[in-house]
Amino acid sequence: MAIQAVSTHVYPAGILNTLSRNEVERLHDASRGDLKDLLRCCALAVLNSGSNIDDAERLLGMHKDFAIEVQQVNRGIRLDLQNAPSSAFVDGQIIRGIREQLSAVVRDIVYFDTEIKGSGNYDLTNSDNITNAVFEMLRNGDMLRPQVDPSIVVCWGGHSISREEYDYTKRCGYEFGLRGLNICTGCGPGAMKGPMKGATIAHAKQRLSPGRYIGISEPGIIAAESPNPIVNELAIMPDIEKRLEAFVRLGHGIVVFPGGVGTAEEILYLLGILLHPDNRDVEIPLVFTGPSQSADYFKQIDEFIQITLGDAARQKYRIMIDDPVAVAQHVTQGMDKVKSHRKAQRDAYYFNWSLAVEPDFQQPFKPTHENMAALALHRDQPTHVLAAQLRRAFSGIVAGNVKADGLAAIRKHGLFEIRGETALMKPLDELLRAFVAQQRMKLPGTVYKPCYRVIT
Repeated sequence: MAIQAVSTHVYPAGILNTLSRNEVERLHDASRGDLKDLLRCCALAVLNSGSNIDDAERLLGMHKDFAIEVQQVNRGIRLDLQNAPSSAFVDGQIIRGIREQLSAVVRDIVYFDTEIKGSGNYDLTNSDNITNAVFEMLRNGDMLRPQVDPSIVVCWGGHSISREEYDYTKRCGYEFGLRGLNICTGCGPGAMKGPMKGATIAHAKQRLSPGRYIGISEPGIIAAESPNPIVNELAIMPDIEKRLEAFVRLGHGIVVFPGGVGTAEEILYLLGILLHPDNRDVEIPLVFTGPSQSADYFKQIDEFIQITLGDAARQKYRIMIDDPVAVAQHVTQGMDKVKSHRKAQRDAYYFNWSLAVEPDFQQPFKPTHENMAALALHRDQPTHVLAAQLRRAFSGIVAGNVKADGLAAIRKHGLFEIRGETALMKPLDELLRAFVAQQRMKLPGTVYKPCYRVIT
């Protein structure tokens, strides 16, 4: 069956409406130069919003003829689309939300390349510079709101979850929304969409308009997790590490729903930061939650954390099963503590500057076969450093599962090999096997082929 496609012109929204001549020229050059493939991939993901595909290569293969080019016109710029997915249009007109998300893609990719990476003003091997770059990306996207009390709940969880788990995320989102809280997720389907969907109803009931439904993604993952249509503030960070830092700097509370290796990566990232001695007094409510059917899942996660990172890590979160009201109340009360702590530290409500994030959590990890095999997975090191190493292992598996570069590397060189201390490798292998058995690695109905081998 042939895929319907649309060729048309789109005038972007937001900050792209008012550009200097130099900015217009840079955007035009980006759609033809080194950023061409990156821009094409991310734009296609946004135009494919709502699809049930979690394979970047497959998506690109289905739309081989798709092209996007930035043109200078009397109105500023125009996006010329060739053979775009027809699902992004209604009666020949692009859906407004998709137009906004498409504009965000162009804005963020070009801003990072020209104003941060290409400016010469940021040494991206320096920790403070990396944090400043994250701040600038979020500010340029108008995501930092001063003089507003803490209200952003970051919701993490998988794109491949059961119907019961998805419905539970909606119930939690509804309770968050009733309490005036806003939602931030990885912007995709599943546990990233459910809380937003629930919050929209609650915000409508409370006459809170517009609610904030923030999605934060990165180029390697966006094609596998296209932004869901509820997202009304989208940021494309340049890599997974800056994406994760954006979550923890922007959010005021974090709720973890069931998920797979990507969710485990997020958990290890945050726990590693919270275990750093400089962050011992940081206030941030952290809850693991799901319906009663997910109790065993969180038991496995909890046991893995206890074995690998110890009881100190377990003190950083609370597991709450099948109780959306209690979860929302706990997060709301925690945000009061966040507000008091930030006020005492004279820190901004809209960006957590005081949080110490080590370079191990900031420097991009390239999941090559050599790098995966060389991970220092042993307990003869500070716990927060081990957490960073474990986070990289899960990040590599995510790449091998869904990212185009990772998929290509697995085909060429075989499975990633993950080596380390036996006492760590056995629980790691058991956890990953459980994810596979519970169909948390790929969307339901697809056959999962492991991209890794754990050497126990």
